[in-house]
Amino acid sequence: MLGSTHGTLTTDSRRARVIACGEQPGPAVHGRPAEVDDLDVGGRPLYAGVPDLDRFFRPESVAVIGASDAEGRPNTGVTRQLIDWAGRVGARLHPVHPTRPSVFGLPCVASVADLPEQVDLAVLLVADPLPLIEQLAEAKVKFAVVFASGFAETGEEGAAAQERLAAAVAQSGMRLLGPNTNLNAFSSFREDLDGPGIALITQSGHQGRPVFALQELGIRLTHWAPTGNEADLETADFLSYLAERPEVGAVACYLEGLKDGRSFLLAADRAARRKVPVVAVKVGRTETGARTAASHTGKLTGADTVVDAAMRQYGVIRVDALDELQDTAALLARARPPQAEGVVVYSISGGTGAHFADLATEAGLSLPALSAAKQAELHQWIPEFLSVANPVDNGGHPVGDLRGRKIIDAILADPSVGVLICPVTGPFPPLSDRLVRDLVDAAEQTDKLVCVVWGSPVGTEPAYREVLLGSSRVATFRTVGNCITAVRAYLDHHRFVTGYRSPFDEAPRTPSPSFRKAQALMRPGQQLSEHAAKQLLRAYGIRVPREQLVTSAAAAVRAAGLVGYPVVMKASGARIAHKTELGLVKIGLTSASQVRDAYRELTDIARYEDVSLDGILVCQMVERGVEMVVGAAHDELFGPTVTVGLGGVLVEVLRDTAVRVPPFGEEQARDMLGDLRGRALLDGVRGRPPADLDALVEVVLRVQRMAMELGDDLAELDINPLMVLPRGQGAVALDALVVCR
Repeated sequence: MLGSTHGTLTTDSRRARVIACGEQPGPAVHGRPAEVDDLDVGGRPLYAGVPDLDRFFRPESVAVIGASDAEGRPNTGVTRQLIDWAGRVGARLHPVHPTRPSVFGLPCVASVADLPEQVDLAVLLVADPLPLIEQLAEAKVKFAVVFASGFAETGEEGAAAQERLAAAVAQSGMRLLGPNTNLNAFSSFREDLDGPGIALITQSGHQGRPVFALQELGIRLTHWAPTGNEADLETADFLSYLAERPEVGAVACYLEGLKDGRSFLLAADRAARRKVPVVAVKVGRTETGARTAASHTGKLTGADTVVDAAMRQYGVIRVDALDELQDTAALLARARPPQAEGVVVYSISGGTGAHFADLATEAGLSLPALSAAKQAELHQWIPEFLSVANPVDNGGHPVGDLRGRKIIDAILADPSVGVLICPVTGPFPPLSDRLVRDLVDAAEQTDKLVCVVWGSPVGTEPAYREVLLGSSRVATFRTVGNCITAVRAYLDHHRFVTGYRSPFDEAPRTPSPSFRKAQALMRPGQQLSEHAAKQLLRAYGIRVPREQLVTSAAAAVRAAGLVGYPVVMKASGARIAHKTELGLVKIGLTSASQVRDAYRELTDIARYEDVSLDGILVCQMVERGVEMVVGAAHDELFGPTVTVGLGGVLVEVLRDTAVRVPPFGEEQARDMLGDLRGRALLDGVRGRPPADLDALVEVVLRVQRMAMELGDDLAELDINPLMVLPRGQGAVALDALVVCR
């Protein structure tokens, strides 16, 4: 449902789904259970239930419709795999085929109506699943899986077929995985691994295989949800469910698109509340990637800057490659929370330590210098001529006595150290063998994170295969880059969830007094004049200059006297977007004669350019500030978005902006400023005073409220420039553009 970000369109269907499928209500709000129809002021849902997927992943009974045991038939291999899987999970399997008495020795029934019991899961191995949906609903089947392709991924005709399938499923009361999915949910998971595991959600089955293969390295995988085209069950459903599972230590996702932006954020919010890490590869950073993803899954990829910002708002860790997904998810699933953020690099080579320290520091990791007392302690076992400040260079890990273990224990005992990383660029037995054994033994005795980068291109050495991979307490990486990415994500995640407060809890549910005034100013399908746009800002308490709209030179002179010289004069009309380029702005006017001349010149230019005017604005001239831009726009996937950045005439050249998806609070608004490359301008440079950051943040929050309340009626809002005055003096919107949907 591409329009499902509109909460008012989804409330009834969500309520029906909760009743039919036993979904659990969302998190409690202010001491009471959240209701499924909690909506924000713009009509978007604030809470989502958790679908009960226990019987999907662990059914007691399964029907395979279109089952076959005929040699050479595609359905035969699928049927065999499903029979094996049902045996492993303890499910009774019933083949369904109109002409076969049995399949692989199991009694076969001719139709869904002939099933001997109510089944939890029906697997549809048919080209056209739609005619079966009603039959499955009558049989009270809880879940269905559709493997068939040829739906939204193929174009308009396929998208229409998928819409019909989705509508039938919504009426049926059951839940459906697919279409265009695969057998990955029914793969063989190792049952001999314990501890927190990784749950996997993928929209392309093949892209999850590197994470699935982690089981061969001793890392547990708990679930695999291959969501396909998401006609019904989507990424957000599985994420909400998996975040509640005690055995899930982290959720790894490969995403090509999001079906519903708000649903995804609500699911990510649930994971953040429960402190469950979510790591995701999201396709669509480039135009080519976005186009390919759309052709593969038929979903919106979303404007990537908005997707990226939305993920960071809710703590979703976005990585670029599958090997990063693999290593980062593995670390986050198994590592205990950090006791400190300091990272120490322990190396047998000064060059290795220096190189790693450069890369780690550039990535934002903190490598604190060890105290003089700690360095003196380390020099008991390490020669004085070697540096132990951090990185710690041991000159060659001791192999003949206990000094090596004492060095590692001493580093881990430092209260400023939360992570110890040992890069081993290549095996060097027996030194490297003893080194990894000491690291593993030390890791078993500490709650702090111990990481090893085993840089050998071979990877068959006993120290790696038997010692490092045999330990669940040492995080082992094959590349420096993946180690740094994972450790940074680990520290960022725990910092994020420690202070996390859900923005959905505080989101406004009722309109502000400003809303009625704003509604009267909106003109559907039109762009407002600057004068009307500023009235809209004023309605929401955003400061604008003193100004008057005039329609004669004499009135302009009178207005200038009231506003106070010097003044700015600007053409005002509903279709004027770039006044400066057209010469429709005059600044620094200091006399009545200049005002008269400017009025005539502006009206002449407008007449020549065939620009319709509602008048000329005579405005107070505001100087001595930092020019910023604050805006709102409508994103197809997430709905309203809010942007802040460096403003003025170069805004489109500099492109130094930060974006957030409502709702968000003051802390996120301040974080937006930290995302800007030009952030230092607000702190004061070259003798300029610091800007009024509090006033700027307040404007961002007021624009957010406007964007939420006006919702889909507001296509675009730009305050540019917003002049942010010196600290304590506020911020003034000098110009504004508003486009109504």
